[in-house]
Amino acid sequence: MEISKGISVSPGIAIAEALVLDAEDYRIPTRYVPAEEVPHEIELLDRAISASLVELKEKRDRLAKNYGNDTAAIFDFHAGVLQDPKLKKDLEELLVEKLCSAAYAVSRTFLALQRRFNNMRDPVFAQRVRDIQDIEKRLLRHLLGEEREDLEHLTKSVILVAHDLPPSLCAGLDKTKVVGVATDVGGLTSHTAIVLRSLGIPAVIGLSDFTRNVSGGELVVVDGRRSLAIANPDLDSIRRYESEIQRLGVFTVELEELKSLPAETLDGQAIQLLGNIEFPHEAQGCLDQGAEGIGLFRTEYLFIGSPTPPDENEQYEAYKTAIKIMGDRTVTIRTMDLGADKYLKTSDWEPERNPFLGLRSIRYCLRNLDMFKVQLRAILRSSVHGNIRIMFPLIINLMELRQAKMALYDAMEDLEEMGVEFKRDIPVGIMVETPAAVILCKEFVREADFISIGTNDLIQYTLAVDRSNEKVAPLFTASHPAVIRLIKQVISTAAKADIDCGLCGEIAGEPLYTLLLLGLGLQQFSMPAVDIPEVKQIIRSTRMPHARKVAREALRFETDRQVHNYLRDETRKLLPPEAV
Repeated sequence: MEISKGISVSPGIAIAEALVLDAEDYRIPTRYVPAEEVPHEIELLDRAISASLVELKEKRDRLAKNYGNDTAAIFDFHAGVLQDPKLKKDLEELLVEKLCSAAYAVSRTFLALQRRFNNMRDPVFAQRVRDIQDIEKRLLRHLLGEEREDLEHLTKSVILVAHDLPPSLCAGLDKTKVVGVATDVGGLTSHTAIVLRSLGIPAVIGLSDFTRNVSGGELVVVDGRRSLAIANPDLDSIRRYESEIQRLGVFTVELEELKSLPAETLDGQAIQLLGNIEFPHEAQGCLDQGAEGIGLFRTEYLFIGSPTPPDENEQYEAYKTAIKIMGDRTVTIRTMDLGADKYLKTSDWEPERNPFLGLRSIRYCLRNLDMFKVQLRAILRSSVHGNIRIMFPLIINLMELRQAKMALYDAMEDLEEMGVEFKRDIPVGIMVETPAAVILCKEFVREADFISIGTNDLIQYTLAVDRSNEKVAPLFTASHPAVIRLIKQVISTAAKADIDCGLCGEIAGEPLYTLLLLGLGLQQFSMPAVDIPEVKQIIRSTRMPHARKVAREALRFETDRQVHNYLRDETRKLLPPEAV
């Protein structure tokens, strides 16, 4: 039995035989053709490009129908590359000048593209390399007549195991047959992760060398709750997981009954449960799970999911869609958090040595004011359709907050001059995501209408642990005493200033931390829609004095392991053990 820990993309447990995808590397020999055959090779190339575009459109349409245009927009980048006149020109010049075959020209040209990204020595750009590889393989299949195994027509349930998985392949997965996914590489914001989350397939990525430990047909367990993948599980593990799956099924049915009930403790303390979304259509899923609003609309996915940045009208339509779905419920729109591991598909980005410490989030917005104001105008225009709040990410000093507000006021003036209607009294808040922001919280609450704790980055910057790096994943934990004390400090500061304080990081949706956060005084949790029922169950099963006692005990521990074990034991008193 081989157990590997990675990064969980979507929760759930799956047990099935492994279907291991080969790397599918085509060996393209150097082949030259007579000059008179060059037109034929160009014709073959044109056919391959046309066939690839038709195939991409079919996949895009299918994904759009099932999961919305925003997720399907991933394939616009692939189509954009194939339709790029410069690519076509480069390929034809190589055919004419070198008298080589169309397949060899494709191999040479795309290898040069891959090297260009790899030489940037930035892991973020590796995601773009995988897109280029996917496009190349598609072209070569049409040129060479080779077909990979058809994953869209499987006859039995499998767990897909691969070193990497291109998003175009994910889009065609039959989730009634592909019940889990495990990959060696990948980050939370990769296109593959976005598609897998949309499909709702239990998946763990960033497992390093898991493919070396499993062969096709062998049994594999994917445990999305614990971020584990297990090759060749022993009999005891199989029985334990089968029992967990059965109990989770019963528990899931029970949670369905909570959707229409309030998130209220046994002694009457009302708690607000909100949803996190990346794309507008996901707002409906939040409503379906009983969310009282949207606590975090990550707008940057509108940018990274498109080959070109969306214009003002496109953004306006996206925000309006989410707002109208939510009716009179609050929608908190975070301005674009680009940079770090979330990049535009343009050549404007230059690699940085430490991208998470570089030009990202509000820093990028303030450096690119024209682009920032386009977004702010779109958000302001959408405000007439409902109840919105604007939130700025990664604010570390008052100057940044004031500059961001000034940009907002400039956008308001632009709309006034154009005679465009908008709401002027929109609450403006910030994300607290760094130790610096925690220390300056007393100053921030004087100028912000609300604050929201972003624990994903707060943990990363407090513990100096890259949250997207599978090699240090065990060190990334909200159970660290320093992290808990910082969260407590922010909640207390906001309470004294009498302003709203929410938490929209991943731990808001992790049942393990619900009692702790309640006890620390948090009254607004924002999380993925799928996590709302479990968190609500805990809230409805406890009283505030008990939650405060749990928080006091947790604050006394010296190590993250002590904290984690204690919280796990307390939570298991309220939920089935396999749910924690």
